[in-house]
Amino acid sequence: MFTAWALLLGAIGIEVAATASLPRTESFRDPFWTGLVLLGYALSIWMLALVIKNIPVSIAYAVWSGLGTAGIVLIGVLFFGEGIDPLKATMLMTIIAAVVVLNLQGAH
Repeated sequence: MFTAWALLLGAIGIEVAATASLPRTESFRDPFWTGLVLLGYALSIWMLALVIKNIPVSIAYAVWSGLGTAGIVLIGVLFFGEGIDPLKATMLMTIIAAVVVLNLQGAH
């Protein structure tokens, strides 16, 4: 089970890196960055498919999408100069709380 969670976290990291690289594709006109982004998304989905053999798909996808969203928000704020206001911060915490609650529910 630990391996599945590690694989899921790896898939999230790859998906976040691919999403953060999207601006470098120049609207998919740069073949190198476009290839990296598409490869990252494909690898992330493949890893997610492996994960759902051990973690229920509802939990795995909630964690993948929730932490991926939170990760890209943080990347945007830290590296792309995107602003964060109290509402955005609250919604980010809501996403994280929802993922935690779903995991707690799935543990029963």
